[in-house]
Amino acid sequence: MIPGLRRRIGFEIELMAPPGVSRRTLALDLAGRCGGSVRPVWHHDSEPSLVPGLGRFLHLTQGFEVRRPDGSPLCTLVDDITLTHGLDPRAPALPGWFRVLTDDTRLLRLLSARCDPGTTLPRVLEPAADLWGTTVERHGDIYRLNDAAGATIALASPAGGERERPCEIITPPLSADHHAELSFLLGAARGLGFTVPHEAAVHLHVDGGPFRSPAALANLIRLFAHWREPLRTLLATNPACRRLAPLPEPLVDVVAGAPTTAELRQAAQTGQITKFYDVNLTQVLTDAPPLRDTVEIRILPGAIDADEIVHRAALVELLLDRCLDPTPIPSGPATPDALLEMAAATLVQDQ
Repeated sequence: MIPGLRRRIGFEIELMAPPGVSRRTLALDLAGRCGGSVRPVWHHDSEPSLVPGLGRFLHLTQGFEVRRPDGSPLCTLVDDITLTHGLDPRAPALPGWFRVLTDDTRLLRLLSARCDPGTTLPRVLEPAADLWGTTVERHGDIYRLNDAAGATIALASPAGGERERPCEIITPPLSADHHAELSFLLGAARGLGFTVPHEAAVHLHVDGGPFRSPAALANLIRLFAHWREPLRTLLATNPACRRLAPLPEPLVDVVAGAPTTAELRQAAQTGQITKFYDVNLTQVLTDAPPLRDTVEIRILPGAIDADEIVHRAALVELLLDRCLDPTPIPSGPATPDALLEMAAATLVQDQ
């Protein structure tokens, strides 16, 4: 039997609200259940651009932070643009739902700091307009902020297409009672009719500190590169899940030996690594993580049941323990049964 979880783990669980329900609904329900509070927050993401010559738009969408009565965080509920199945793209935006778009990461951070996600669409860009000494222009349903020379800084638009329904539950790092915490969150979601989306995944964020050792990081790369298919079979990775990919070849090639930290970072740079792989290593490949110092495991399937999530997370935890053993993880025989044997051997050593 796979044991319970021992690590500090942050969970990201992708769900879909039924029509007429939103992530704001869930936030208010959770706050009511625990006697806490809800605060609107911005969620940063990007999306493909339809403007010629502009590869993507960066955007801020509305999320909701739920806090317990003592002020400690319970969870944050945000949009996930990869969740689209079953949504009506022609549906008009509900009152109070909007987004802010720009094309520069520095502008996005400034807009996030200055603009209020809890205000209204007509007023959301006004604090940023004060910084530039200009006014917000309206063009139909779109509000545009230009600088004094007429260059566009940001747009604000209604968030139509039922974008209020996708909901990613983001927990703070949980050190204990993982099952109870998830049961509380997911029980509330089930009660409101939330379901597992077609494209859904569950992501795990574990402490990145132990994987800053070059031997441990090399083993982690070996595990997710050489054992990719057995891992995906054993964990039942959702084939419809987007933004997953095998690790880049330069990073896989370098762990054939015993690379140094500098060599691992150079290989990651050569392979143009991003967060959108089966495992997100971007935070442990730098001395000063810009977000949070974690390794993110991205290949667990969607679920709305705490038992399923904790069971799979416990298996991953055992395999991560094996990565901390300086002995290189072998390249095979890469089968699901061999992977279970690896986990079982680690469990025996831990006891």
